[in-house]
Amino acid sequence: MKPAYHRVLLKLSGEAFAGRGGSVDVDTTTAMAREIAAVRELGVTTAVVVGGGNIWRGKTHEAAGMDRATADYMGMLATVINALALQDSLERMDIPSRVQTAIAMNAIAEPYIRRRAMRHLEKNRVVIFAAGTGNPYFTTDTTAALRAVEVGAQAILKATKVDGVYSADPFKDRTATRFTRLDYLRVLELGLEVMDSTALTLCMDNELPIVIFDMNVPGNIRRVVMGEEIGTTVARSAAGLRGEEVGHAG
Repeated sequence: MKPAYHRVLLKLSGEAFAGRGGSVDVDTTTAMAREIAAVRELGVTTAVVVGGGNIWRGKTHEAAGMDRATADYMGMLATVINALALQDSLERMDIPSRVQTAIAMNAIAEPYIRRRAMRHLEKNRVVIFAAGTGNPYFTTDTTAALRAVEVGAQAILKATKVDGVYSADPFKDRTATRFTRLDYLRVLELGLEVMDSTALTLCMDNELPIVIFDMNVPGNIRRVVMGEEIGTTVARSAAGLRGEEVGHAG
């Protein structure tokens, strides 16, 4: 059976790096690297966008009075720390990887250059994008959508701590329904927390599907790449209907 995609972009939140051991947990990054390695063995090229919320949350500090742009730039630096931690775990498994940053810091990473990133992917290197878009006021979700389109990824795989998108918080509401498939516009209408509206619109305009799944289940990334129906897929509905969706109780 052939993989459903030949190139994907994996979006990892900063919180995912914390594990149980603090701001950056080595066992957690090692597990991430192992999951990425399983996909790479299928011949699927993988790019990664990382967040930095385990180290710095700009919104929290903005609420405390910090300048928004300054808080965002500090958050971008936090993503670089996570990117380097993931690269270290990959390299310890003899998986070639490159970190590219939207803010130049040549002593530790390459600057983001699209053609260079494409070349790395063609050589089956894992490319980790850090420092967001390099601009304040944009989230790493928007970075993921932008980079995925730029490098020709066929899907964004958004790793979370739950097994998909629910109608309500499944940890607080036992009646919450998990959707298996949603249209982009329906996500916006319902106000579901899949991605911010800028990222979602970019995916919609480029017909780039988003698969939201539980990162904590070993083998899930490979299952998504192989086309298994896990988590929630956000894409344009086959019938072109704004409200097409399937769901079941969580």
